[in-house]
Amino acid sequence: MAKIHFVLQGKGGVGKSMIAAVLAQYLTEHDRQPMCIDTDPVNATLAGYTALPVRRIELMEGDEINPRKFDAMVELIAPAQADVIVDNGAASFVPLASYLISNQVPVLFQDMGHELIVHTVITGGQALQDTMTGFVNLVEQFPAECQFAVWLNPYWGAVEFEGKTFEQMRAYTANKDRVSAIIHIPTLKAETYGRDLEDLLRTRRTFAEALDDPDLTIMTRQRLRIVQRQIFEQLNSVRM
Repeated sequence: MAKIHFVLQGKGGVGKSMIAAVLAQYLTEHDRQPMCIDTDPVNATLAGYTALPVRRIELMEGDEINPRKFDAMVELIAPAQADVIVDNGAASFVPLASYLISNQVPVLFQDMGHELIVHTVITGGQALQDTMTGFVNLVEQFPAECQFAVWLNPYWGAVEFEGKTFEQMRAYTANKDRVSAIIHIPTLKAETYGRDLEDLLRTRRTFAEALDDPDLTIMTRQRLRIVQRQIFEQLNSVRM
């Protein structure tokens, strides 16, 4: 029936909401209007994109996250006929992952005819080990019904360790049968491409909104168009 995309990574600030937003834009451009759900109780970045159809699940009950609030998320997803994207913040990562596993939600969705894809992020730099560990833990905890899409984010440095790329690391080679896609976020020059993309993300604008904005310079729009094309072409190749 539907492809259910969960964006999960326990490390904060690694680009989860960016991935959810880009995926939503890609599906929209290919006439697959997704339902987007934001479960981040703190930042709710995805919900800030007014051009995207985002529903927010309120998880807080007082100062605590109430895991039963995720029941509302399942009720939204269950009858879906089209793609669903669920963005999740670091603050609610543990409660959501625990909820999905303990309630056997992946198997439930499969029995409903849905396909579950977990998107996770691996970064370069200081967060490399944390995000690699997060990826391995997710693969080990989630049942075989789940496939994984790994997004490599080089914003803080190349995604490599001791001269090995992600595809050469044991974390991947031992789990590659669970990985259905690897998407390389482009390495961007900070003073041009990087700044343009940062501005786009900061203002919660879609690529389409920026490319239609005559107030942006021609070259800013050109660079954003190139970044969009580089990511979308990869998504085309893995049939996301």
